[in-house]
Amino acid sequence: MRKFALLIFIASLIAFSVACKKNNDDSNIPYVAVNLKVYPSDPSFNKLQVPGGWVYITGGSMGIVVYRISQDEFAAFDRHSTYKPENLCRIEVDKTQITAVDSCSSSQWVITDGSVIKGPATRPLKKYTTYWDGYALKITN
Repeated sequence: MRKFALLIFIASLIAFSVACKKNNDDSNIPYVAVNLKVYPSDPSFNKLQVPGGWVYITGGSMGIVVYRISQDEFAAFDRHSTYKPENLCRIEVDKTQITAVDSCSSSQWVITDGSVIKGPATRPLKKYTTYWDGYALKITN
């Protein structure tokens, strides 16, 4: 019975150790409340008037990138890199206009859905909820 209990204890320690290591590698972006309205008709956001347009706005952990996917669909992501977030690296939209890059690690994400296309990052960009009423774009978390 003692051997069985010892075996369970050792297995639990190994599982805990693996879980802690994974959480360290994949830690989350800090939570910052976001409740913003963006008006694409405003001259400072005119790039959002057409699909494929994007802008940076203030908010979130390290800023937000807003991308217009179609006439009625937008995506908004935190600019805080998901690769080793403690390094405080910020993503930038690259020359393709649909890929974001972290200059600290060279990781890349698609800004239409936030998915990773090149590591070492393994987590998608932190996505915010968007609601378009035909006039204003509301961005929340």
